[in-house]
This record gives sequence, structure tokens and C-alpha cells, in this order.
Amino acid sequence: MFTKKEDKTWRHLQHLQDKFAKIRLRDLFAGDPLRAEKYSLQLENMHVDYSKNLINDEIMRHLFALARERGLEDKIKAMFDGKKINQTENRAVLHIALRHRQKTPIYVDGRDVMPQINTVLEKIRDFSEAVRLGRFTGYTGKKLTDIVNIGIGGSDLGPFMACEALKPYWAKDIHCHFISNIDGTACAEVLNKLNPETTLFIVASKTFTTIETLTNAKTCRHWLTEALGEHAVAKHFVALSTNKAEVEKFGINAENMFEFWDFVGGRYSMWSAIGLIIAIAIGYKNFERLLEGANAMDEHFANTPLEQNIPVVLALIGIWYNNFYNIHRYAVIPYDQYLQYLPAYLQQLDMESNGKSVTLDNKFVNYATGPVLFGGAGTNVQHSFFQLLHQGTEIVPIDFIIPAISHNEIGNHHQILLSNILAQGEALMHGKTEEEAALELEKAGKSKTEIARLKKYKSFSGNRPSTTIIFKKIDPYALGQLVAMYEHKVFTQGIIWNINSFDQFGVELGKQLALNILPEIEGTAFGVEHDSSTAALINYIKKIRK
Repeated sequence: MFTKKEDKTWRHLQHLQDKFAKIRLRDLFAGDPLRAEKYSLQLENMHVDYSKNLINDEIMRHLFALARERGLEDKIKAMFDGKKINQTENRAVLHIALRHRQKTPIYVDGRDVMPQINTVLEKIRDFSEAVRLGRFTGYTGKKLTDIVNIGIGGSDLGPFMACEALKPYWAKDIHCHFISNIDGTACAEVLNKLNPETTLFIVASKTFTTIETLTNAKTCRHWLTEALGEHAVAKHFVALSTNKAEVEKFGINAENMFEFWDFVGGRYSMWSAIGLIIAIAIGYKNFERLLEGANAMDEHFANTPLEQNIPVVLALIGIWYNNFYNIHRYAVIPYDQYLQYLPAYLQQLDMESNGKSVTLDNKFVNYATGPVLFGGAGTNVQHSFFQLLHQGTEIVPIDFIIPAISHNEIGNHHQILLSNILAQGEALMHGKTEEEAALELEKAGKSKTEIARLKKYKSFSGNRPSTTIIFKKIDPYALGQLVAMYEHKVFTQGIIWNINSFDQFGVELGKQLALNILPEIEGTAFGVEHDSSTAALINYIKKIRK
């Protein structure tokens, strides 16, 4: 446990923020022509420019000192060594083992877990290729061309984001669909598009008891059997689970059950059997490239000094804003249509991991932890919430992400996209003073009265931070690097805040109460005590539904 009062480095960083508050980014750039070079990092074809952040050498030096005081380097090693760093659940944290490409063991409780991981990967390879090549067919012998992933949370967001991000790599005759929401519309809208004879359902639930996933799976099963009969289930359903008994009870052949492990949390699981739909869509070789990209970032994170370590640097800049500037939000803006669902995926990764208020010492925190994350695809979001980013009263640090080369080099579209992302970063940093706005209005021929009236409206405070991340192209390898970078960033911040980034008890209470309310909505239970608002809402809904 630590507090601002007890921690010398923490207090010194607060002092630095007080001193630094009036310094402007445009002045820092004017005073140091090498600033962009100094505050940029490179990993293969990934370039990270963090120079447009409210930092200098002294601030970064103390942030790195803070990380070392928190034992970050030892904690990184502990994760890679299979130690049970998920203390509340007494589990190792080994999503890094899922993409471990070196022929070396990784141990949990003295047992090498790599043989079982590699066995499942081989099973994914064989099954995905059998589907793609038409060797594994549906009940009537037709090729399975519509693949439906039924999951929720980490069993949906990761594979959905990755499939959309890698759409240029899909097989031409394969179409991917995702059902996650318990809202019946989610099922109906997907099933209305499909032919039962050519549809494969992947049911992703570790326990095979998740109410949303199993409700959706049963609806899809009924749809299938109505068309093809009970015997078709084994040829049109596979399971990503560990509950063999329930999988077989559902009618799924146990040979088509793909295992994953409790040392991998749902939001870190797209590298496991949860990624089966990714492998079917893009092919196993490309799925391997996804794993290799993540592994390259893992190796960088584990073996690079903190000062040159991309996830660590980004994490510490986030700490700087969250805990010293009291900016408890940030945005991720990919300028790539294929990455449009990346912010939604990162919302779960970041906010479910670090949205915590109890320390590893079993005490309530007295400082800010996980920030709110939002985002969307540029340039669309320039015409929605960028007004607030530029001229609102809230400062929002931004991660801009873009490939230098598009998968669709049509006319000058991508050059316009590139110019927009670079212009946004420059505009947010530089701003426009009242004097500059007045001069601009004067050049436009406005009268002195008009200039006096408009110059404040036309000014921009600037000094708004951003980081720009550029890839050569968004391919499976680059996507693996990008996602693993954010995973390690979130982990690093959890270490600084002394919280467990790998449990998610916060999602449970509402789900438990929903199970109590469901019988009342269905009319099979009465007299359960609720607060007056909830009770009145239940009664109103029951009245309407009659």
C-alpha cells in the first residue's frame, strides 16, 4: 500500500506537475528541434511517437523510478515465469504462453504448459483447414461457409475485433457472424441471413453455463434442428469449453470441443481456442502470424529496458495524466476502417482489468486507478466528439493509430486520411491563439467589429496531448503487436496502482440480481423484496407485457 503522502517519488512527481502545468507543448518543440526523435520508439515496422505529450526528461526519469520502486521488472518476470500473480483467484496469468513461439517450456506449479497449448493449437489448425477446404462439411454434405461465434465479453469482443481488423485476409467463400447480446434481436438478425445447411456455430463458454451464451446457443440449436433434425447438431456445432459433460449433453461431439485454461482470462483469450473463428476466416498460417506478432511484443516487453519499452512508456504517460493531472479518461482513434472495433475491444481490456478500488494488500485505494476509455474510427469521429477534444473544457489524451499503407489504395483516399491524422495531432498540440485567430480573420477580410466578436470562438487552447502509432500495414503480425502492446500497458499500470488486473468480480453482482428478477418478469415468482424503484419498474413492465 502506498499514499501520496508516504511516497517520495509520488510526491516529487506531483511537485513536477505543479511546476510543469504552465509549460506549453508548442514551446517545448520550439526549444528542442530533436524532441520528436528523442521521444519516439521503434519495434520492427511499428513506430511510436509520444513527443506530443506533456512530459520532459525529468518527468520521465521520475516515472521510470516510480515503476522500479513498484517492482515492475520483477512483476514482469513473475508473469512470464508462471507465478500466480492473479492473487485473488490464486492463478497464473499466461496469455503470453498462448503465443509463445520459442521451443522453451513455461511452467505452472512445476508443470510445463506448452505441450497442452500446442496440442490445442494443432487441433485448431487441423479443424480450421478442414472447414476451409471443405473436408469438414455440414449434415447434408455441403461446405460450411457461414461461421457464427456465440459468446460474450472476451469470448466475443476479441475474435470479433480481430476478424473485422483482418477482413482483407478472409477466404472468399467464408463469412463470419457474431452473436453476443441476450437481446433476441442479436440472434434474429444473424439467423435471418443464414442457410442451415452451410452454417457452423462455435459456442464459446468455458463452463458452458453462461446464461447469455447458452440462451443464444439453444435458440440457434432450435433453428437448426427445425430445418435439419436433431442429428445435424454434431455436424454444425463445436464448443470452446472445459465442461465435456454439458457439451455432450447439448449434442456436440466431444472431439469438436476445444479446451482453454484458467490461467487465461476471457479478455486475454483471443490467442487461444477462442480464436478458432479467426483461424477459419484468415487461415491458420495467418493466425500463426497473429501469434508471432504478439510474441514479438512479449519479447520486447520482457527484455527491453524500461526507458525503451513501448508498453511501459505508454503506461507511465497514462499514469502521469491519471494520477498527477487528474485526467481520468483517454481516447483511442484508429484511422483505419478495419480497426473500427478496436476501441470497443480495448474498453473491456482496460476498464475490466483496472477498474478496481481494492489493492493487493486488501485495502481500499485512495488514488485514481483505471481511466475511462472511448474512441472510434477517424475521420468519422472528427465530426462527432472532436469538437470537445479541441475546444471543450475537458482534456482527453489520445492514441492515434494508422497504417502508412492501406489495403485499399483507391485514388488519394489514404493520403487524405494520413493528412487528417497528422493534422489532428498538430492542431491539438499547437492550438490557435486569439491573436492568430484575429490575424486569420483579418486576412479573410472581416471588419474590426467582426474580428472582435469572433476571435475567441475561433481560438483553440491547444496543449492537448496525443501519441501517434504508425504501422507499415495492418496485417496479422501488426495486429498481434498492437493488441499485445495494450495488454502489457494495462498490466504495467495495474502494477503501479498495486491492484489485480486479472480478476473481474465487478461484473458479478448485477448478473446475480438479474437471476433473482427473471422469475418475477416471467411470472413464476412473487414477493421478492426490492427497493421501491426496482419493484415499481418490475410491476410496470409486467403490466405492459400482459
